[in-house]
Amino acid sequence: MLRDIYPWGMTTSHPSAHRPLNRLAAPTEAIRGFTPNWFTACMGTGIVSLMLPKLPLPGTAAVGEGLWVLNMVLFTVFTLMSVARMLMYPADSRATLHHPVQSMFLGAIPMGLATIINGFITFGLPQWGQEAATLASQLWVFDALLSAAIGLFVPYLMFTRQDHALDKMTAVWLLPVVASEVAAASAGLIAPHLNIATAELLVYSGYVLFALSVPLALMIITVLVLRLAQHKLPGAELGVSMFLPLGPLGTGALALLQLGEAAPRVLAAQGLGELAPVAVGLGLVGGVMLWGFGAWWLALATLTTVRFLKRGLPFNLGWWGFTFPLGVFTAATFGLAALTHMAFFLTLGHGLVVVLAALWLLVTARTAHGAWHGHLFQTPALSKETGLPRA
Repeated sequence: MLRDIYPWGMTTSHPSAHRPLNRLAAPTEAIRGFTPNWFTACMGTGIVSLMLPKLPLPGTAAVGEGLWVLNMVLFTVFTLMSVARMLMYPADSRATLHHPVQSMFLGAIPMGLATIINGFITFGLPQWGQEAATLASQLWVFDALLSAAIGLFVPYLMFTRQDHALDKMTAVWLLPVVASEVAAASAGLIAPHLNIATAELLVYSGYVLFALSVPLALMIITVLVLRLAQHKLPGAELGVSMFLPLGPLGTGALALLQLGEAAPRVLAAQGLGELAPVAVGLGLVGGVMLWGFGAWWLALATLTTVRFLKRGLPFNLGWWGFTFPLGVFTAATFGLAALTHMAFFLTLGHGLVVVLAALWLLVTARTAHGAWHGHLFQTPALSKETGLPRA
């Protein structure tokens, strides 16, 4: 069994195998200990930046734009560190790839990028016009291909190389497959701002990406419910993972809503305008159903988190799991508000943004503290024979 590290990046055993960094005094060790779960910080920061402008308060749009810029900086730094790690420590990189939990966080890379791409529509379009939408569409193509590749490659590794068991399963299994539906939601956001030929590509690709993700995510959630019923809650270090299923449910609803909004223009241009109400209706009905499932899971995750807090919930990078799932559920709530014009969804959305921002501040402060003292940059001991983490 691979027991060297918490899947969130914190050590559990073999303390002599690591030396915590002293305020990043050893940048090469920080690079060696850098793992894909750091990109969850981009996911969380990105979704907060996109939701803040939804608040009817002065200055929130400017703060959101500032966080969007910060997110681009973070994503660039994390990408450079990832490349440096692959070049400097190829054995550690292979260990991460074959780790049954850390490899799941490869899905966080395209999801973090998607929040930046969406920012070009939310923040870039008013300032730079059509150029921002064009850039967003070009980046989206790369993001969609990367999402689909990770959504196929990581499960393949799960089936052929990694060691998994039902009692060890967590919602982290969702991360590689959910990236595709995040790209699908982005397609629906970007398409209305493009010429019709490019919009056609994004809309139809968006529905395909939805199909590559949501059915798989629902299968995984089904197995997760069985695992929880048979083996109860995971350990405290994985407690926040209970929030992760909210992500595919919220994003799935958001994707249907945004693709349903973008599809009528494309269908009309193809002489299929009579199908436009079907796309809109599918977005509404499917969106409400997934949103309702998400609301149930949000309540469940809240109850389990309170239970963990009473017993102790140690901080690790997994705490970023509070932010992105809640953020996309919030975005879906605003999507339903826009389509149904119901005050309930709008009011709830505003409340969720406040909670989301508070959680982001808490997790950011704890992450900055852990990074400054080096506790979050630790890597598992490796077997010289296989290059994999030692048992």
